[in-house]
Amino acid sequence: MSDTEVKTPTSYDRVMLKISGEALMGDQGYGLHPPTIARIADEVESVQNMGVEVCMVIGGGNIFRGLQGSAQGMERTTADYMGMLATVMNALAMQSALEAKGIHTRVISAIRMDEVAEPYIRRRAVRHLEKKRVIIFAAGTGNPYFTTDTAATLRASEMNCQAIFKGTKVDGVYDKDPNKFADALRYDEVTYDEALQKNLGVMDASAIALARDNKLPIIVFSLDEPGGFRGILSGEGTYTRVTDGRTRQGREVKS
Repeated sequence: MSDTEVKTPTSYDRVMLKISGEALMGDQGYGLHPPTIARIADEVESVQNMGVEVCMVIGGGNIFRGLQGSAQGMERTTADYMGMLATVMNALAMQSALEAKGIHTRVISAIRMDEVAEPYIRRRAVRHLEKKRVIIFAAGTGNPYFTTDTAATLRASEMNCQAIFKGTKVDGVYDKDPNKFADALRYDEVTYDEALQKNLGVMDASAIALARDNKLPIIVFSLDEPGGFRGILSGEGTYTRVTDGRTRQGREVKS
């Protein structure tokens, strides 16, 4: 950020951005799309320029998804470890895009691979954030049977993040797929329990329960909308908040 740039006021000092591996594919059916990665890096840069400390967790579904491998007959633990390695590849790609913009970035892996990433040490990770470095947590929790949604919630809790921003293809949480149903209802706000009971697909059940236990809001927004991440931090944009319900704002129907 330049010395003359003015920070935009925001109620968040530190946030977690969780995106799927598929978000890095662009219009491709597989792998990495460098222009899309660069666009997401622009979003992260704009938020960091507001003075917000940013952590990231990226899924690996654009390269390999453990559940799919398991469904095809692969042993589940092996498949999940392969999925974790895919998240490391995505993290390195995002690190490269951020550093091309002059943003100091650290990839921290839950599985030791010292030649390409730092091991996870909580105090060191917090120090990186305090030094205004972007942290990308890779390899999930380091354990099979846990998704990157759960990893994002765990790391957000450990880093004392004030919210999890879940970037998706749609602008919030709906009662059914808005790409298939014109009458899909978008919620302005839902509770953790409603998300679990109605199976709204915000995150997996373990991640939502962990967020609920730690009173960590989940903000679901469209990553495809340019400036959407920064806009929400500035108090604008369309999104859904998943909270304990104490600040419920109602809900609206998609026009």
